[in-house]
Amino acid sequence: MTTASSSQVRQNYHQDSEAAINLQINLELYASHIYLSMSYYFDRDDVALKNFAKYFLHQSREERERAEKLMKLQNQRGGRIFLQHIQKPDHDDWEPGS
Repeated sequence: MTTASSSQVRQNYHQDSEAAINLQINLELYASHIYLSMSYYFDRDDVALKNFAKYFLHQSREERERAEKLMKLQNQRGGRIFLQHIQKPDHDDWEPGS
């Protein structure tokens, strides 16, 4: 029987690699969150830059997909995923000079 911190499939997977992958997962999710915020800022009726909104929504999805691929890799290698709280963007108003 294995504990929550060990895996029977883990082999030749250094803990530093596991930690680095976890850090990257959290950075990808944070970037996705920022792009999502930007997308919906540009989609507002008073900003109305629809193509910018589409672009940033696409970027948000790409970042999330990269995080998901890294999570899948972590599981395949027998590592454990440690998600952190996603920090709120520093600001919600993406207008220049704000």
